Amino acid sequence: MAVAVLTLCLGCAAPSKLIAPPKEKQGGAAQLPVPLTSFRQTGMASFYTADQKNYVTASGETYDMNALTAAHPTLPFNTMVRVTNLSNNLSVVVRINDRGPYTKRRIIDLSQAAADQIGITELEGTEMVEIEVVSSPEK
Repeated sequence: MAVAVLTLCLGCAAPSKLIAPPKEKQGGAAQLPVPLTSFRQTGMASFYTADQKNYVTASGETYDMNALTAAHPTLPFNTMVRVTNLSNNLSVVVRINDRGPYTKRRIIDLSQAAADQIGITELEGTEMVEIEVVSSPEK
């Protein structure tokens, strides 16, 4: 009888949802599930300073302050992201090639060239932005 009651209770219970944890990928950062094209995020952006010119990014590339690149904690390398400065509505498309930022409340670190294009370097070096994935990396 007890087995019948237990079976009945288990059969009527709502199914549980199993959510797989993010997979660890290159650079040890968790990767987001696909599709990425609907990914949007709002938060603070900052930029790499000129003294980082010999810095090797997490993707293995040497940092180029004149390239339109950025660091994001989870987006896959080579993801193209539109970054819009919410204070002046200027935007730039950058390629993710590094991990970071590692400062709380910041969602993206931009190269000097990218920050210049949206007016972040003219201000205090940080600005509220919205980022959206334009294209996912080629497989």
